[in-house]
Amino acid sequence: MLATTATLNRTGRISTLRSIQNKLGPYAPLPLRLIVGLGFVQHGSAKLNRGPEIFAATLHGLSVPAPHLMSWLTIAIEIAGGLAVLIGCLIPLFAVPMTAVLLVAMLRVHLQFGFSSIKLISVAAGRPQFGPPGYECDLLYIACLATLVISGPGPLASDTLLARRTKSR
Repeated sequence: MLATTATLNRTGRISTLRSIQNKLGPYAPLPLRLIVGLGFVQHGSAKLNRGPEIFAATLHGLSVPAPHLMSWLTIAIEIAGGLAVLIGCLIPLFAVPMTAVLLVAMLRVHLQFGFSSIKLISVAAGRPQFGPPGYECDLLYIACLATLVISGPGPLASDTLLARRTKSR
């Protein structure tokens, strides 16, 4: 009798979990869009606020060709792509240049520091001191973009809402 009750409880939990997944599953892209979109907008805005010429000097130091052009192009991709991901607009189109930016950052900057994005060097005056981040976050962003391209942006995306409106006409 005890084994039957345990099986029923497990089955009930699985059924409840599946019900929740069926109801909320279509909204799973939303947190990915928010995190990736805000992350890209923040990175692009930081470069813009510090001055594209400062970022161009960094790119020049990394031997990136046409550093001034690439500085502006990177900033534009990060801000425009981030906004597009946030609202769920043309994600497959923006994912390509956004992934290119991430791959360049990963190969030119982060790869030499290993995988982990957290490098605790020491603790001074009760505050942690961290070293340069590895390529972990770049891979996470790429995985999120790939997931959004494959699964779609979800029901609360501008592309989805526009398609529904067009279909109803």
